[in-house]
Amino acid sequence: MTFPELSIIIPTLNEAENLPLLLADLIQQREVAFEVVVSDGGSVDSTCTIVEDLFASGKLSGSCVVGPSGRGRQLNLGVGAAKADWLLFLHADSRIGDVLQLRKALDFICEYQQQETRLMTAGRFSLEFDTRPDGNRFGLFYYEAKARLGRPGCIHGDQGMLITKACLQEAGFFREDLPVMEDTSIAEVIRTSGQWLLLPGVIVTSARRFQIEGVKSRQTLNALIMNFLAIGWLDFFLSAPDIYRQQDRTQPLHLLPFFMLIRELLGKMPIRQRWRIWLATGGYVRGQAWQLGFALDCRKAYQRGYEPGQQTNVWLKWFDHWFEPLTNHCVGHALTALLVRLWFSWQLRFR
Repeated sequence: MTFPELSIIIPTLNEAENLPLLLADLIQQREVAFEVVVSDGGSVDSTCTIVEDLFASGKLSGSCVVGPSGRGRQLNLGVGAAKADWLLFLHADSRIGDVLQLRKALDFICEYQQQETRLMTAGRFSLEFDTRPDGNRFGLFYYEAKARLGRPGCIHGDQGMLITKACLQEAGFFREDLPVMEDTSIAEVIRTSGQWLLLPGVIVTSARRFQIEGVKSRQTLNALIMNFLAIGWLDFFLSAPDIYRQQDRTQPLHLLPFFMLIRELLGKMPIRQRWRIWLATGGYVRGQAWQLGFALDCRKAYQRGYEPGQQTNVWLKWFDHWFEPLTNHCVGHALTALLVRLWFSWQLRFR
């Protein structure tokens, strides 16, 4: 092949079931010269064999690199092996349906960069789940609609991340001290210092985790994770190794052990430090209250049969215009912290 204009980096760990489907989609891509870099974290199934056999067949060009497990480490290792200036990070359970999607995405972002000279420019795709389990359809609709926003905490790796090496270097590469949310962390760095574009096309991802774990349980745990990441409390991540299980080990999610762990970790702190955690949490939760308004807008759109992203954000605008300025102060943070503390106690008592 000619020198690639795009390197597609896929971190894997026991993905023999999902990865071939994505690789089959990539084989169908047209009008773009790309390589695939699979960065494996020590799979014990046939993941690496599948990849190496496919490369040997000549259907795809690329390499498979193996290193220590950990999403951040694997992504950075893949960057080191990539030949192209443009990098696209994909999850192994992603699917791409449009055979020109990569070409359209590169053309779109390059055209934007010609008009806007900021270095920190990256792109992500709209998100769609491959199936919507009965009884949980609205939860997935909400996630799909939220992924189209450019707000804090709305951009994640399952949307794909298209970025140049120079931009990634300026952003500081992926954090290797986080067992999860390394993609969200770097997305926030880019969001605050540059621009995220919503690229043409959709990435379809598996709803298997939501089906097995339960949408509400996963949403609750995700909210805890996002909060602790935002306030910089890493003890929770380091003490909860099963916070985000591999796809092949997914099972029904029980939240009580996580709440008990939080109580245990807080109990070991001096009271002043403990209340700093609660106040920081109050500030973060208050700042995320717009999601309540957005959920109301999405509910109305969902009931009317609209597609994600087609909702009229009346309630979201109300939260931005009225709730945000009226509550963004120390009293608002403290009151929210008190409400969160009461909710936390309720969770411990009744779960």
